[in-house]
Amino acid sequence: MPTTTALTPESVVVHPLVLLSVVDHYNRVARNTKKRVVGVLLGQWVGKKVNIANSYAVPFEEDEKDPSVWYLDHNFHEAMYEMFKKVNAREKMIGWYHSGPKLRASDLEINELFKRYNPNPVLVIIDVKPTTAPGIPTDAYCAVEEIHDDGTATTKTFNHVPSSIEAEEAEEIGVEHLLRDIKDNAVGTLSTQITEQLNSLKGLQTRLEEIRDYLGKVLDGSLPVNHQIIYNLQDIFNLLPNLRGTETTKAFSVKTNDEMLMIYLSSMIRSVIALHNLIRNKIDNRDAEKQVGGGPGTEEKEAKAEGERAEKEKEGEKDGAAPMDTDK
Repeated sequence: MPTTTALTPESVVVHPLVLLSVVDHYNRVARNTKKRVVGVLLGQWVGKKVNIANSYAVPFEEDEKDPSVWYLDHNFHEAMYEMFKKVNAREKMIGWYHSGPKLRASDLEINELFKRYNPNPVLVIIDVKPTTAPGIPTDAYCAVEEIHDDGTATTKTFNHVPSSIEAEEAEEIGVEHLLRDIKDNAVGTLSTQITEQLNSLKGLQTRLEEIRDYLGKVLDGSLPVNHQIIYNLQDIFNLLPNLRGTETTKAFSVKTNDEMLMIYLSSMIRSVIALHNLIRNKIDNRDAEKQVGGGPGTEEKEAKAEGERAEKEKEGEKDGAAPMDTDK
């Protein structure tokens, strides 16, 4: 098995400011094209972890037909780096990025150019195109030299480095303000939670399919056996619960029944409250009509009462007129 010689970080942390800057760079320069954009990453080494907090764009061109023909304005990079050092001296040139979405044949040559400014530059590929694929839009790599056991010449290649997206408190506030403009307020919290759970399940399905494809290729002999991957898979299987056990099955059934009971009670309480509010609303409307003196049929009742009073007056006049005639 070949060995590698290079200072490789254990993980790479990318801040949201870097993602926003790269997306803005792509939209200004290469939107609706097949081109990719290239820039410089600034940050610090924190132990064996790389913390990438800032970035800036660099003019870059390459021949679409011949990937080996490319141009990167390193004079522009040097001038920009000097200005950034005056603003924040703690941020060092830590590596470079491009919009990928995958590694290219010329990436090793570009990486050699950046080695003039950093002996171990980190390459981060940032997928700027919106997609529904699960996972984060970053892939980090570090160039290494492989020393072969058979004595052949060393070869240069990229090693994948785990990456994550983390934010400080000020960045979280800024991201929340940006999301307010694109968030659909008509969508409820429950709908958002269900959507996130579905995306998580899709991500799990994608990872399981990758494991299946890898094991299938190993069985076919198209890929060599990587014992570290096999050990990790064994650890995953050891963490899985034994669903065939009686106690585990009973525990899952009890948990499911309890949750369904809570859902049933919640539905009943909600229906009773809705019915109570409806009845209360009817009573309030009736009381309001009585206070105002209005209501359906009020005018008809008043007209009927006036008619009855008029008839009584006529009858009284007739009774009073009859004795006067008799006296005459």
